[in-house]
Amino acid sequence: MTLLFIFQSCEREISDDAILATYPKTAEVFNDNFVSMGTDFIKFYEGSNFQSFSIDRTEGYESNASIRINVPNASNTNGNYAGGIFVIDGEGRDLTGYNALTFWVKASRGVSIDQLGFGEDFGDNKFMASLVNVNVDTGWSKVIIPFPDPSRLTNERGVFRYAAGTQSTGGFAYTFWIDEIKFEKLGTIANPQRSIQTGNNATINTYVGITSQVKGIQTVFNMADSSNLPVVSAPGYFTFSSSNPSVATVNAQGSINSLSAGATIITAKFNGVQVAGSLTVNCYGAFQFAPTPTRPSSNVISIFSNHYDNRPVNYFNGYWQPWQTTLSEDFTVSGDNVLHYTIFNFVGIDFSSPTINATSMTHLHADFYFPNPIAPGRQLRVLVLDFGANGVNGGGDDTRHSTTFLAPILVTQNWVSIDIPFSAMPNLASRANLGQIIFEGGDGTPLYVDNIYFYN
Repeated sequence: MTLLFIFQSCEREISDDAILATYPKTAEVFNDNFVSMGTDFIKFYEGSNFQSFSIDRTEGYESNASIRINVPNASNTNGNYAGGIFVIDGEGRDLTGYNALTFWVKASRGVSIDQLGFGEDFGDNKFMASLVNVNVDTGWSKVIIPFPDPSRLTNERGVFRYAAGTQSTGGFAYTFWIDEIKFEKLGTIANPQRSIQTGNNATINTYVGITSQVKGIQTVFNMADSSNLPVVSAPGYFTFSSSNPSVATVNAQGSINSLSAGATIITAKFNGVQVAGSLTVNCYGAFQFAPTPTRPSSNVISIFSNHYDNRPVNYFNGYWQPWQTTLSEDFTVSGDNVLHYTIFNFVGIDFSSPTINATSMTHLHADFYFPNPIAPGRQLRVLVLDFGANGVNGGGDDTRHSTTFLAPILVTQNWVSIDIPFSAMPNLASRANLGQIIFEGGDGTPLYVDNIYFYN
């Protein structure tokens, strides 16, 4: 049966008595108390320390109240960072009459706060915007976050977001305070310059079935002090396109889906105007999977593998500054997760909360894939660290052992499986509190890793 729908114009002009739906234009978010936020408006990120947030009734900017965030030590088992959002419990706000989120902040010591922004509601987060690595001192200072495009913010519920770790303090806890959070219309924000890939013409190599992401999406504003302030902007502010959709497509969220071997260029526009930067996608065709593990799960303690239940991991890339260059662009192909290390020189995987007792295991296994040619003399070193009887990294009783692999074991464009017996690790005094595995010896080219586990 065929159904034919005919839409006939029968619209009537809007009556002078009709009232169009509008949303509140309230500017204040917090001024010694939260303003018009509803009841259930504080949401925390997964893994964040829920006890980090409080209202301080003794400290404030020109007042005696502020939001207090206690950022925990990196070793805190209840959550090793502080992060969350303030999202209005109810209808959103019309922010089109403003052009910036502003607030005052200070800290117990000089720190760099990872992210501060707005526009996140744990939904589409379509118009999120943030500053990253915000330097905060011990005295009150004003932070201004310009809107990438005020006209889009007609019904915004996510009015503030924060994420703070201890990378800038060497893992040590600290406190910061926030006060007078509000939206403003400032005349000191000028000349927005929009870009993707931070304005560069970047290139990535990928395979069929891998989903990639446009990065470096930002709007740079000229501020009153003549500085240029980059604001990380959500993809929703931009329109993306692919020069060769048969190779890869790109959606409204900047997500790239690779379809066939070939090359395509991803670009973006803002309100119909081309923005700076592009991303060339080179798709190599079908992905070669790592060998499927066959050892029974009863004989395995897994760190990273889709074929076993994995133990808790704190991070797969600690990014230990200033020496490490390795970045992560992990991907999934047909349900299989792969660690992808770019600009690889060395990288640390930490699973110390809790540590792993591998005294009943006999070997370490991992699969490596080098997509680029292997340079002469190239090495790959695999370090295993035990945190000693106290189970604490750097506690004075740590031991480690390094195993080095060279050509012809290391080959290009083929998976290399390594199995290291613990009997060949004499420097590892114990394996009752294993806490880290480190890969070293990269030359800045990519490395894929899969199926990291201990086995008997």
